[in-house]
Amino acid sequence: MGLVSGILGLPLAPIRGVLALGELIRQRVEEEQRNPAAVRRELEAAQAAREAGEITPEEEAEVQQRALNRVTRSPTKGRGD
Repeated sequence: MGLVSGILGLPLAPIRGVLALGELIRQRVEEEQRNPAAVRRELEAAQAAREAGEITPEEEAEVQQRALNRVTRSPTKGRGD
């Protein structure tokens, strides 16, 4: 990067930083959602809620399907890119 382009691009540096931070946060959220331990906790919570009568078996099946979809989809699928 040349001196002139560096100086002219300086006002955009905070925007680039915010965008980079947003991308990093998005990646971490996707990793956490796809984490097997997090998925297992979600499935166990749904099972406990069904056993306690808080949700129906159909609602538990929906939670299971959403968790399965999250784990099996590719990381960039559904981002709208």
